[in-house]
Amino acid sequence: MNESGDVEEADARRSKKIFILCIVFVILSLFVSLADPGISTFIFVSISIIPLAYVMGKATEELAAHLGPGPGGLLNATFGNATELIIAVFALSSGMIEIVKASITGSIIGNILLVLGISMLVGGTRYKEQEFESSAATTRSTMLTLAVIALAMPTLFVLFVHEEGVEGITDAMSIGISGILIAAYILGLVFSLKTHKHFYNPRGEEGEPIWSKRKGIIVLTLATIGVAILSELLISSVETSIKVTGISEIFIGVIVIAIVGNAAEHGSAVLMAWKNKMNLSVGIAISSSTQIALFVAPVLVFISHLFATPMTLAFEIFELVAIALAVVVVHMVSADGKSNWYEGVLLIMVYTIIAIGFFFHP
Repeated sequence: MNESGDVEEADARRSKKIFILCIVFVILSLFVSLADPGISTFIFVSISIIPLAYVMGKATEELAAHLGPGPGGLLNATFGNATELIIAVFALSSGMIEIVKASITGSIIGNILLVLGISMLVGGTRYKEQEFESSAATTRSTMLTLAVIALAMPTLFVLFVHEEGVEGITDAMSIGISGILIAAYILGLVFSLKTHKHFYNPRGEEGEPIWSKRKGIIVLTLATIGVAILSELLISSVETSIKVTGISEIFIGVIVIAIVGNAAEHGSAVLMAWKNKMNLSVGIAISSSTQIALFVAPVLVFISHLFATPMTLAFEIFELVAIALAVVVVHMVSADGKSNWYEGVLLIMVYTIIAIGFFFHP
């Protein structure tokens, strides 16, 4: 009892310090944005999101201990991608459609290559081999394959059809496909949380929660709001940052904004891998990409019709190929249900190669 009490007391002190640090960073970010709404804000806000990402990871870990690995991974992806959705809506209202598409691309490939790669590397340095439920991982990668097919149709249509009214047809096609993707996502929730939840909730990773469920929900919600505020500041400084640095818009969206916008999943997945909870780690990484592809992207297609220029699912061929390659690689790595540090390194290398390609993309 005494040992348990000491752990809770130490955790409470550490949490309090981090909460104060988060508040300070948010306030300082607001002041920096007022003084210099450009590159300084872009850099400072990017750094400021890190402690908030840790808080979200901690809250998710506690809630996952109450709910189990499957719902815990879904919960983390949901709250992390809520921030992504807020960023995208703000960008759409400003007419930054290409930035939104680039950030969607970056979020998908970043989670299944960079985040999963770092997780496997970090976990592999502590454990020679880690195991996870291969059936769940395979199902998630199949869902991502569906997303690739959904993005390919309007993209190829725009690429090869040169007729009058192609934009209207692409828009109608995107709306229809978006409805199918959302249906696939909802059915996926039924599959993972009800009919086949044993795939996503294997025993041995539940852990003992220190926080109450109520505290976990409150902390996760407040942290998400903080990340959303900082993300809006980040988006507002993008145009100035592009002009100052000379970096292309697509690289900013695919690499920089995607990494910062999904910082919550990054920290959480790595933390779970370090604690040898690979089911939760893999679930966080792949589920986040799945939700971006099957839920966030199609929802944004519908939301975009509230603004002047609707968004379609016709992505650049460069973006589509990058997503397709990432999905193929993650399917190959996750099929056996085992991971090690070298597989993590390979995933990171694939991500780096793709990032170099986008860096030189005009």
